[in-house]
Amino acid sequence: MASNSASPPPALAPTPAAGHTALLIIDMISCWDFPDAEKLLPGALSIAGRIAALKARCTRVGVPTIYVNDNRGRWRSDFPKLVEMSLASGGAGAEITSALLPGEKDYFVLKPKQSAFFATPLELLLAYLNARRLIVTGVASDQCIWATLADAGMRDLEALAPRDCVASQTPERNQRFLRQAEEALLVRTTPGPRIRLPAQR
Repeated sequence: MASNSASPPPALAPTPAAGHTALLIIDMISCWDFPDAEKLLPGALSIAGRIAALKARCTRVGVPTIYVNDNRGRWRSDFPKLVEMSLASGGAGAEITSALLPGEKDYFVLKPKQSAFFATPLELLLAYLNARRLIVTGVASDQCIWATLADAGMRDLEALAPRDCVASQTPERNQRFLRQAEEALLVRTTPGPRIRLPAQR
């Protein structure tokens, strides 16, 4: 006799985050067609390789990667389409996307404002991943990274922003962000290679 019990729905995030840790890559996948993009792009290009190296370390030990990107007012956008458009745009933007190309097991959210938490499912995804520690990377450090770190603190999440994996429109702005993050938000800015990750599964 067939059972009447329904199968449980699939889990939003079937594998919990190793060490309760998740890596966020913010606004690095882009066509760079917004105001001030030409000022931000060199900094983004300079950190892309270091973020890729940190992501590779995270992936090896089971720390999930979550890409967070602006929907840029395109309410019919999706992340795979954004990746495709970025690669097709050529130049430094395509080079960044090629270095940070998402994998099948990576996650993504699209945000309408600066913070990765505002009006996105990020908080719910982190709960399913059982992630309470965030490694926040990307651009712009004194805008979207700052807003995300502040929102993480308000949710009692531990967060760090590796100083070699964040950038802004100028080096001076980035240095000011790093000082303020440490002093005002009490966020550590440990360089990516020195961040302690959980043991490999």
